[in-house]
Amino acid sequence: MEIIVAKPRGFCAGVERAIKSVEAALERYGPPVYVLNHIVHNAHVVNELREKGAVFVRHLDEVPRGAHLLFSAHGVGPDRWEKAKELDLQVIDATCPLVEKVHQEARRFASRDFTIILIGEPGHDETVGTMGWAPKHIRLIQTKEDAERIEVENPEQLAYITQTTLSVGDCQEIIAVLQRRFPKIQGPPRQDICYATSNRQVAVNALAEEVDLVLVVGDVESANSNRLASIAQGRGKPAYLISDATAIDPKWLQGVRRVLLTSGASVPERLVRGVIEYLQGMEPCTVEERELIQENVHFRLPKVFS
Repeated sequence: MEIIVAKPRGFCAGVERAIKSVEAALERYGPPVYVLNHIVHNAHVVNELREKGAVFVRHLDEVPRGAHLLFSAHGVGPDRWEKAKELDLQVIDATCPLVEKVHQEARRFASRDFTIILIGEPGHDETVGTMGWAPKHIRLIQTKEDAERIEVENPEQLAYITQTTLSVGDCQEIIAVLQRRFPKIQGPPRQDICYATSNRQVAVNALAEEVDLVLVVGDVESANSNRLASIAQGRGKPAYLISDATAIDPKWLQGVRRVLLTSGASVPERLVRGVIEYLQGMEPCTVEERELIQENVHFRLPKVFS
């Protein structure tokens, strides 16, 4: 079997920053350190940090008054900041800077009294946080059909923003519908989909044609990981989202000679290596890493650690 390992893959700069923020907080303040929601959408990462002393909560009422609290990479709305202030919590903001960029766009358009169409997933942590910054102005859509149906009072004052982890292709199609229906709609100066999401999708699109099977290591809650699997499936390839090597069904490998292996932006490299070792244990394998785009993006830790 031939294994083609896509590069770039795995941790993006925002995920790396968020994880390091939790680790730095534990080192500086000692456990427990509280985290609102999962710091990133990967159960392996969350469990490792939990073992080190991080406590993950869904509601701020679960956090003791005055405790140290991290906001996750997905960001939160202003109501969470106000609640944290009421509880005298020591907040460490691990929101990805690229998500914060979307928050800024929402505030900017709302300050001009624009209706804002947010392209994103209902209930996703990032979408919920973004909507919190302009709840009276934002309308959420997810599909081209939604874009065809949505109506707005004033098409002259209309803008769109997007969740950062969407499929680039799907998002472009939705935006095209909005631009056809509302010619004066405004968008962000640069696309909101993050560089890492886009780069990983480019790699899958480019390499999927060469293989018989695509394996995407990622969490079921990870939007960008799900996108990678769906992109490969859209190109007519069998593709599976797996949390780690234990999720592989040997039946998938029957008759397969070439496998494309990649991982979402919140996946530790050791899980990818675990899949390679699993496949090598099934039969002799060659492993080739293919780098399509170089990434060298890093974000500074929150100011509290500087």
